[in-house]
Amino acid sequence: MLGSLFAYFGYIHENSYFDLIAEVGFLYLMFLAGMEVDLKQIAKSPKRIIRKSILFLVLMAFFSIGSGFIFGLNPIIIISMPLISIGLLASLSKTYGKETPWIKLAFIAGILGEVISIAVLTIYDAATTTGFSLALLEKLAYLSGFLFAVYILYRLLHLLFWWFPELKSTLVPKLDTSDQDIRLAMALFFILISAMLSLDLELALGSFIAGVAISAFFHHEKSLESKMSSLGFGFLVPLFFIHVGASFDITSLQIEGVVTGAGLITLLMILSRIFAAITLKHIGGSKDALLVALSLSMPLTLLIAVATIGYETKLLDLLSYYQLILASIFEILIVMITIKVLEGKREQEDQSS
Repeated sequence: MLGSLFAYFGYIHENSYFDLIAEVGFLYLMFLAGMEVDLKQIAKSPKRIIRKSILFLVLMAFFSIGSGFIFGLNPIIIISMPLISIGLLASLSKTYGKETPWIKLAFIAGILGEVISIAVLTIYDAATTTGFSLALLEKLAYLSGFLFAVYILYRLLHLLFWWFPELKSTLVPKLDTSDQDIRLAMALFFILISAMLSLDLELALGSFIAGVAISAFFHHEKSLESKMSSLGFGFLVPLFFIHVGASFDITSLQIEGVVTGAGLITLLMILSRIFAAITLKHIGGSKDALLVALSLSMPLTLLIAVATIGYETKLLDLLSYYQLILASIFEILIVMITIKVLEGKREQEDQSS
């Protein structure tokens, strides 16, 4: 909202440096989201929860795509509606605690959905630039090969640290006076982004995997996550959100169909997740299922990426572009306020009991 206002009054202009910093902020947000992922906890999760989470994603995609076709939305908008991103879920975990039951459940479903969503975004980006050709198959081969290489590397490192556990303390010492842990995390962040750049794949996937790697192998250093978060949520991430707001022209609210179209997209995306969350109510109760559905209704980062790619390739007209950007903002406002109200009522009930 601040970004939109500042841009409207002329305090923010088109600037390549601002665009670059905002892009870094987006990638850093994905990096922090990856750091919130606990692979061991997910691996130990009961198969029933994994199955319910997958069913939730399938139903959510079915409801989203089905409702998009019923209302005759733009094909690019229909593609974007089932996307899942846990970037803002990471900020919710800071507020309500990552051990909160509904946060833990949301991360399990969200991680599965995010990986699929980033893969879809990579395919979509490749298809818009190369078309359905041999180049697209080549890029898909690169993506599959990269994910397979990451899995093999993960298994090898897991085995290495099992044989030589002291190596973890050498890389990330507990008594660290030279911020070696931060330097290691940032090095891994940029190395994986560089790898994705060289393969011409989605950069968000590389930054997300970098965060997951830090969480998987160096979880013994509890202060590392707070150190990295302070830089992200205190500087880089807000700049990304300001940039998103600045990219939305407030005067476009006067264009017929922008607000109503954005409202329809927002309503369909939130309702599709709430309907699909019926599969989760037997795990933690109806309220937790509702909170999971709401927390996964804010794929702002991926919506912005899809809208930008679609508009630049002329697959998305200006009206649909503004509708998608505004819908992503509506989702955050509605969902964040609703979650705060629901959690506030829960705290009052706990205190009264």
